[in-house]
Amino acid sequence: MDLLVDVLKDSVHDTLNLIPFLLLTYLAMEALEHAASDKVRRIVERTDHAGPIAGALLGALPQCGFSAMTATLFAGRVVTAGTLVAVILSTSDELIPVFVAHQAAPSRMAAIIGIKVVFGLVVGLGLDAMLRASNHTGDGHVHIHELCEREHCHCEDECEEGLADGEVACCGRCCAHEADGDGAASAHAHNHAGHDHAGHERAHGRDAHAHDHAGHHHHGRGVWGIVRCALVHTVQVAAFIFIITFVFGLIIEGVGEDAIGAALANHPVRATFLSALVGLIPNCGASVAISELFLDGTLATGPMLAGLLSSGGVGLLVLWRTNASARQNLLITVLVYVTAVVAGLGAVALGILL
Repeated sequence: MDLLVDVLKDSVHDTLNLIPFLLLTYLAMEALEHAASDKVRRIVERTDHAGPIAGALLGALPQCGFSAMTATLFAGRVVTAGTLVAVILSTSDELIPVFVAHQAAPSRMAAIIGIKVVFGLVVGLGLDAMLRASNHTGDGHVHIHELCEREHCHCEDECEEGLADGEVACCGRCCAHEADGDGAASAHAHNHAGHDHAGHERAHGRDAHAHDHAGHHHHGRGVWGIVRCALVHTVQVAAFIFIITFVFGLIIEGVGEDAIGAALANHPVRATFLSALVGLIPNCGASVAISELFLDGTLATGPMLAGLLSSGGVGLLVLWRTNASARQNLLITVLVYVTAVVAGLGAVALGILL
């Protein structure tokens, strides 16, 4: 019982020390998303063949829901599969808040994010190039209307009216809202004038209005909305940190820190496969756990990279929820996992330390 109480006290103490840093970080992240999310989305939508480059670079920005938004855009065939994979691989998820809360060296965090961006860019461009070479790029048209029909959001009439006027934001808004449950992907509601040549001129003049209308409930919030979201994220992540710290503290006390460290050090390949699998869990707890174990020195660089590369927030969850092709969803998920494992094993083989 004394052991349990001691570990509980240490876990509470460690978690409380991190909360101010978490809150400040999330306030900054929410403010950035509030100010720039629509711009980020428009850049990705309009980059065509360079989509994976934009996705890899912009996916690394500390903002919530970008991978979910991109997954919904892919389901509507607004962005390519390579762009989606690039975003998932580069998305930092909870890496930045955890590293900042622990006051880790900025160079370590920057190096990890840089590696994620490089892998996202290379794999995304390679995937799109392979799909183009094999003529598996689709019909070149967006399919927002079909997405709405699959989601049963009852906006067909509104969509038809919007399409007649060169606007499609109405349809995308409700489908994205249903897709991820909290509106994180609502920014996929968009104007696809660049893909619809017949309606280009009419749509162009309404672009700003459609985007503002589509993202109103998520991005049009005021200061209190930003603070509220930051508080919610802080509480959620702090809870995960507390649970992980408490459970792992009990394990360390019971088994011994040296024994655990030796076990992971002696089996880095096994740890890499397992860490990448944990990263696929569509929950911020996955990246929190991996980051915490890495910063504690329990997880080596290779397994850490594997876990954080596969940890793309709820992007894969939204993909499986919104995209009709289970085969496509499975292939993308497997590609993300394989990429993460290869990167992790490469770091192990080269003896890379971060």
